[in-house]
Amino acid sequence: MTNRLSHSLRADARDNRERILAVTRTVFAAEGLDVAMREIARRAEVGAATLYRHFPTKEALVTEVFTEQMAACTAIVDEGLADPDPWRGLCRAIEKVCELHARDRGFTAAFVSAFPHAIDFTAARERALRKVAELARRAKAAGKLRPDFVLDDLIMVLMANSGIRTTSPAAAVVASRRFAALLMQGMQTEPVKLPLPPAARLPLTVVT
Repeated sequence: MTNRLSHSLRADARDNRERILAVTRTVFAAEGLDVAMREIARRAEVGAATLYRHFPTKEALVTEVFTEQMAACTAIVDEGLADPDPWRGLCRAIEKVCELHARDRGFTAAFVSAFPHAIDFTAARERALRKVAELARRAKAAGKLRPDFVLDDLIMVLMANSGIRTTSPAAAVVASRRFAALLMQGMQTEPVKLPLPPAARLPLTVVT
């Protein structure tokens, strides 16, 4: 009886943890990181004590939620590095990374935030950025990327990309692809006027 009860409690704890993570991913993707912990607990239908038992700080919750996206980001850059044409690899990597961030508002905020206690998350971000720096170095050496490009320019791109507001996630991806294409044409040493991806209809902000 004791063993069955212990197993049941462990199963409940696992279910609560997975539900918290699932709800948090949805909330952060749509609304960013400003959602309060108690609101996350309410939407996950768990008590605040249960939430804090699994994730003692918001930093711990954020870094756990975005571990998969960080891995996906690194994999995208690895694909770019594997391309024999470094400029093409860089263009595709930036387009795909921007798309990844466009799908999840919270990920951009997490990516550009300082998490002093999240050693694994910070290390993964630094690895991804080092890979981007190497891809940029190769594109410069090939004479395609302007020599004054610096890694902070990519951070600025991601911040600007996260500011795109559309009526749906699908429209955000369309707008992000066009945004990335415009940027990459401006980053070339000798800009080539290639056709841009389709434009998305962007809603105007109503001033009241």
